[in-house]
Amino acid sequence: MSTHGILGTGAEAEGTTASSHSRAGLGARRIGTPALVFMIIAASAPLTVVAGGVPSNFAVTGLLGIPLSFVVLGIILVLFAIGYAAMSRHVHNAGAFFAYISKGLGKPVGMGAALTALVAYNSMQIGIAGMFGFVFSSFLDSLFGLQVAWWICALIAWVIVGLMGISRVDFSAKVLGIIVGTEFLVVIVFDIIGFSHSPEGVTADGLLPDQLFAPGVGAALAFSIAAFMGFESGAIYNEEVKDPKRTAGRATIIAVSIIAVFYAFSAWAMTVGEGASSVVGRSQKFGPDLMFVFLGEHAPVWFVDLANLLFLTSLLAALVAFHNIVARYFFALGRDRVLPTVLARTSRRTGAPVAGSLAQSGIALIVILVFAFVGAGSEDPLFPVVTLFTWLTNMGAFGLVLLMALTALAVVGFLRSHSREYSLWTRAIAPGLSALGLIVLFMSIVINFNVLIGLEGTSVLSWLLPAIVLVPGIIGTAWALVLRARRPQLYAGVGSGGSLG
Repeated sequence: MSTHGILGTGAEAEGTTASSHSRAGLGARRIGTPALVFMIIAASAPLTVVAGGVPSNFAVTGLLGIPLSFVVLGIILVLFAIGYAAMSRHVHNAGAFFAYISKGLGKPVGMGAALTALVAYNSMQIGIAGMFGFVFSSFLDSLFGLQVAWWICALIAWVIVGLMGISRVDFSAKVLGIIVGTEFLVVIVFDIIGFSHSPEGVTADGLLPDQLFAPGVGAALAFSIAAFMGFESGAIYNEEVKDPKRTAGRATIIAVSIIAVFYAFSAWAMTVGEGASSVVGRSQKFGPDLMFVFLGEHAPVWFVDLANLLFLTSLLAALVAFHNIVARYFFALGRDRVLPTVLARTSRRTGAPVAGSLAQSGIALIVILVFAFVGAGSEDPLFPVVTLFTWLTNMGAFGLVLLMALTALAVVGFLRSHSREYSLWTRAIAPGLSALGLIVLFMSIVINFNVLIGLEGTSVLSWLLPAIVLVPGIIGTAWALVLRARRPQLYAGVGSGGSLG
């Protein structure tokens, strides 16, 4: 891999900019705490999690304790968010994991984390496009009798997301806020109906420890952590928030708390609504359709149609949220010359990381078309779900949990020098406990990866998909060591863009 390919030209390395774009920075001071909370929650796609993730978890693991899994993970991630929020007061960088790990564990590890994060976030975003294509195609067929290929439906979302990615970030925040608000309303109605129906009464089933901590608990936690992916994105917007020292940290803690409580409560409502003796069997029978089947049995037809439509918008919101994250990672890595500096270009009109946005759109287009070509001969209508969605989103979760564990350790390393500002709990105990929990969770994902991608026994995919996430990280770390030896001045600037110390 050549120096020119990674770093751009010498002129670029010295900060040359194009006339139509600026690399000075992102659109600043546009996002407040409420807007950022909505953007964080949008990435986790509340309706998608409750309608798709929860019944899938019941079906695959056979455990009743899925509601409790969200509580357990919520505690781990709140502990993570405490240290993460403290560090966000000092490190304001659109490449959050990249910058945090560079500051706390060293630049070689940080550069490796940067490339792993890029692959992981791209995987999450593109994988969700596969689910969107399938759901939109099914929606058009059931309501209008139109048979449109899943990949065409995915490309419709690709166009919408691409246009929003080069728009002002506060515009995206407003759109995502509306979508997330309606998602919450639909799920709350489902929860109310579930508790009202309760064929076996309102019990604590689903929240009892022995119903989670049994054989299969690792797979259950690995499934449930995917519901939280994107919660850490608050710090990625720290260069664009109204109060860089407080907004991202506050929004992260609020968002992860809301997500944990809401998902636990809604999964419990599903357990109560279906009945503890039936929820696993019904989940195995209907899968991601369970919520809509239940609503069809207990709610008006128009509401079921509305819920299906909002399922689509939920996926679209997640696509926009992850697209924005990837675009900002490209921006941060381009600015620090880890990747070609052209990726640091922003729009003078909107402040959006336009080069990073276009790069993410280009990657997504290629992958969607490859899967469309490969799946052209498949007669399985679920092809984009069982391949593109399942493979890539689990790759993303695999990489992001590893990065969160490293970030928690980086927080401990970084805050050691800020002992007068923060208590021992904030700078060491909370992030240390979260690191331990995240490491255990990561090992659970490794052990259960075949289960997560729907395979039995060992297979090529069980090592190939994780390798696609990890190998770029190893290359990034090796490249950092080369830069440290050969180009120390450039190496010194890695992870520093936008940071205030």
